[in-house]
Amino acid sequence: MRIRIKFRKYGAMKFIGHLDIMRYFQKSIRRAGIDIAYSEGFHPHPLISFAAPLGVGITSDGEYFDIVVNSSDTSKHSLEVLNEVMAEGVEVVSYKRLLDSDAKAMTAVAAADYKLWIRENYEAPQIDYEAALFQFFRKPEEILITKKTKKSEKVMDLKKLVFHFQIEMEQGRPVFYLKVSTGSTDNLKPELVLSTFFEWLGQDFHPLSIQNHRIDVYGKKDGALVSLGEMGEIIE
Repeated sequence: MRIRIKFRKYGAMKFIGHLDIMRYFQKSIRRAGIDIAYSEGFHPHPLISFAAPLGVGITSDGEYFDIVVNSSDTSKHSLEVLNEVMAEGVEVVSYKRLLDSDAKAMTAVAAADYKLWIRENYEAPQIDYEAALFQFFRKPEEILITKKTKKSEKVMDLKKLVFHFQIEMEQGRPVFYLKVSTGSTDNLKPELVLSTFFEWLGQDFHPLSIQNHRIDVYGKKDGALVSLGEMGEIIE
C-alpha cells in the first residue's frame, strides 16, 4: 500500500537540509510505529521517496513524501502518532492512501507555489509594482534569460516556466506570489525570477534580503495541475 504524507516546515527547522530531513522522517516513522515496508537485499532501507527537495532557509506549508507500508491504521490515528514524535518546526497535516493511478511524488512534480517578501531590515524599492509587472512579465511574448549551472549555460524563456506572477502590497511593502515550473526537466527557482525582475528594474538584488515560503507542490493529472495533496484518499 502506498501512502502520501504532507507536512509543514517552519521556524528553526528551515535551516535543516533535505538529507537530514529524510533521515529525520525515517527515524520518526519508526518511533511512531508506522508499519513501513523495507527493500530487500543485504542493506534493507525503508521505502520512502520525497517529492521536491526544499532548499535550506525556506519554510513551507506543502511538502510531500510517499512511503510503502505493509499495513496501516486510519489516517486520523496515523496523523496523531506521527505528530506526537515530531520536533518543533515540523507538522504532519495529511496522510492518504494513494490509488494505483496516482503517480509517485518524485516523478509527479510539475510546479510549485511560492510566496516571497523582502525582509524588514532591507529597504524595498518604492515603485509602481503593478505597472512594472505588466511591462516586465505580462506584455512581452518571451523573457529570455541565461541559466548558469556548474557545467553549462542554458537559455530559458521565463514566460513558459512561470505559470503565475502576482505582486501584492502589504503595509507598503511588496509580496511576490509565483507559480513556477518544478521538477527534473524544467526546474525554475523563484529567486531567479525575482533577480531577473529586479535587474530589469535597475535595482540591486540581494539574495539574503528575500524570505521564501513554499505554499504547495503540484503534479499533472489529466493535463491539469493538481496539488499533490489532493491525490489519494483518506483511510477511515
